[in-house]
Amino acid sequence: MNEKSELLKDVLSRARYEVSKVIIGQTEVVEQALIAIFTNSHALVEGVPGVAKTLLVRTLAHILGCEFNRIQFTSDLMPADITGTHVFNLKENTFNLVKGPVFTTFLLADEINRAPAKTQSALLQAMQERKVTIDRTTHFLSPNFTVFATQNPIEFEGTYQLPEAQKDRFMFKVSMDVPDREDELSLAQRMLGDESPENILASGAVQPVISAEDLIELREGLRGIKMSDELLGYVVDIVRKSRQHKAVLVGAGPRATQSLVLASRARATLSDRDFVTPDDIKYMAGPVISHRLILRPEFEIEGMTVAEAVSDILQNVVVPR
Repeated sequence: MNEKSELLKDVLSRARYEVSKVIIGQTEVVEQALIAIFTNSHALVEGVPGVAKTLLVRTLAHILGCEFNRIQFTSDLMPADITGTHVFNLKENTFNLVKGPVFTTFLLADEINRAPAKTQSALLQAMQERKVTIDRTTHFLSPNFTVFATQNPIEFEGTYQLPEAQKDRFMFKVSMDVPDREDELSLAQRMLGDESPENILASGAVQPVISAEDLIELREGLRGIKMSDELLGYVVDIVRKSRQHKAVLVGAGPRATQSLVLASRARATLSDRDFVTPDDIKYMAGPVISHRLILRPEFEIEGMTVAEAVSDILQNVVVPR
């Protein structure tokens, strides 16, 4: 590895250690969240209430020295509630911009599917271009601006399905499951004293590992991760196969190809390697592709899931030697 790649590997390792002080278990989820951040992408986080979705993002923001804001999406939320608006100042006789919560580094869009499409779309420009337009004036966001949007997978009453254009802007969907018995027992034991996850984060026991300014430079370390032409072809074949699979009505687009390349390189770094393997690509293919697929109704009726479709796609693509 080159010097920047080594530094990136060290920072990722320390970040995982600091997160583990607060978040019990959820190793894969933490890794995928870090991959989204260090590839300058966004993530859709799905999980039932109480699995520490908000706490995870708050902890990552603290560890990486970044500002954190949260929006609770509701059916009456308006686009201006996200981006901000101009308010007339009687004293100065001028309109002053009151910035919305989107002006931050890490934004948690809590239960994003509870707001109508008009409000959800207010995030599209911010996610893609890292800038927002308010009253015909463009304002730039932090170059590290990252959206973590949460969804509750079991409660769909009063929700609006995310538009395909918006789902495609998320690098992948992170699924947070309930902890296993050992991890849940550890959490219960912590609650007997002053070592609850919230208290640990507030106590200062969790140390920042870098500042927000360092993130941009650290991302250059991913360029030192080698990826052969054969593996690039493997990525392209997987994404193209998703468009041709018999059970898939709408497959993944070219943005999925870009995301899978970036995610595979980041996972190689997390695995302490300076080269990508087919296993890195297969491991990341599910999170990257699954939320972009729409199954044909007849296959959904038969009980096929998106996960099963992705597994079948991977089995039908030749793995390079």
